[in-house]
Formats: sequence, C-alpha cells, structure tokens
Amino acid sequence: MSRPLLFLDVDGPLNPYAAQPERRPEGYTTIRVPPYGRRPLRVWLNPDHGPALLRLGYDLCWATSWMAEANVWIAPAVGLPELPYVDFGTGLFAERPDGVHWKTEAIVAYAEGRPFAWVDDEQSPPDTLYVRSRHPGPALLHHVNPRIGLRAPDFTALREFARSPRR
Repeated sequence: MSRPLLFLDVDGPLNPYAAQPERRPEGYTTIRVPPYGRRPLRVWLNPDHGPALLRLGYDLCWATSWMAEANVWIAPAVGLPELPYVDFGTGLFAERPDGVHWKTEAIVAYAEGRPFAWVDDEQSPPDTLYVRSRHPGPALLHHVNPRIGLRAPDFTALREFARSPRR
C-alpha cells in the first residue's frame, strides 16, 4: 500500500505569522525573504519541523501560495528536501461562491484518490464537505493555529492518521 500524501501549507503551520510580531516563538529562526512590497517578508521557521515531518510516514507535498518558492526559502530552513507542489495556477486566491477554499479543489485533484492529510490554518466546514463528496479515499483536514504553528499534538494526529487501518 502506498503512503498517504501530506499537503503542507507554509503560513500558519510552519510560519506562525499570527504570533505576537515582537516575539519570535521559542525554537524558531527568522528568515527574511526579499521584498514583495517595500520591506522583506519576515518568516519564522522551526528547523525541527522538517525532520519531524519526514518521520511521519507520508509523501510530502507543498500546498501553499509559495508554490515552487517553498523549495527555495522554506525547505532548506526547516531541513526538507525539494518537494513537489500543488500548482494552483489561475485559482491562486480565487474566491468561490460556495465558500470552499481556493486550494481545496486543486488538492483533491492532485491526490487522485490517494489518502491524504492537509495541514493548513484556513480550512472550514465547506472544505470538509467538498472533500467528502469528491474524494473517494480517506482524508484528514487538519487545522493548525497560526499563532503557534505545528506542535506535538498536531504531529500526533498526523502520525495516527498515517497509521490508521482505514487507509
């Protein structure tokens, strides 16, 4: 049986962007990404996250607006190899009238029926309903608090899903 996919968002799960701006969370380092506006973008990343994610038993895939840039800026800082990514194309940030997140349809299409977990800070009930109605395999939509990022309980939930016999 193949390993499940783990779709990773950056901002929220890996970069706790909603934490107090003057207080970098313990265990995190700061990287500065060249300016998208007037100033460089500050990103907090925990170098322990990459090895911990690699031990979970998933095939990892970026599911982030960073797309290919996640391999340039994020992967090296957290200790991940270059990963495939979901190309959101023209759907990037597109609002849907049904309330489904702009990532959801592309993630389900990318999974092609494989079991998957999706780690993000922006899923909502319409996303769960969309996945249940259009994805034939097991799926875990795992919400991460963007103030604190991935923590031990998140890794436990992901590990349990990867080992679940229903896969």
